Amino acid sequence: MSFYEPQSIDETRAIAANIAQTAKTGDVFLLEGNLGAGKSEFARGFIKRLCGESTEIPSPTFTLVQTYDSPNGVIWHFDLYRLKNAEEIFDLGWEDAIYDGIVLVEWPSRLGTHKPLRAKTIHMSVINETARRILVEDV
Repeated sequence: MSFYEPQSIDETRAIAANIAQTAKTGDVFLLEGNLGAGKSEFARGFIKRLCGESTEIPSPTFTLVQTYDSPNGVIWHFDLYRLKNAEEIFDLGWEDAIYDGIVLVEWPSRLGTHKPLRAKTIHMSVINETARRILVEDV
């Protein structure tokens, strides 16, 4: 288990970039936390580390999923906040993602019983306006 207290968005992204360095096909990262905890910024830092700093990373809040090609494999970034039921995950390419991709999931509680058993859970919480607390549970 690893514990961090980043004091800025840049520090949150740097922690994510560090974690991304070892990501490989089949890895699933569950990003847990309330609104404003930094899940999307964490995902941006992770994806930019593997795909390059110039990569545009829109929030998948409305599309529910975005994919990115990286040298380590295809990155699937899910934002399940708007998912109405867990079964909808299969319409988004879930099986392909967990079989042949690197997966980042915001709002993983929406997966219900489809949450992978072997996943790294990253708990994020707000300390104050700029600081966050990040707890990384290893598989």
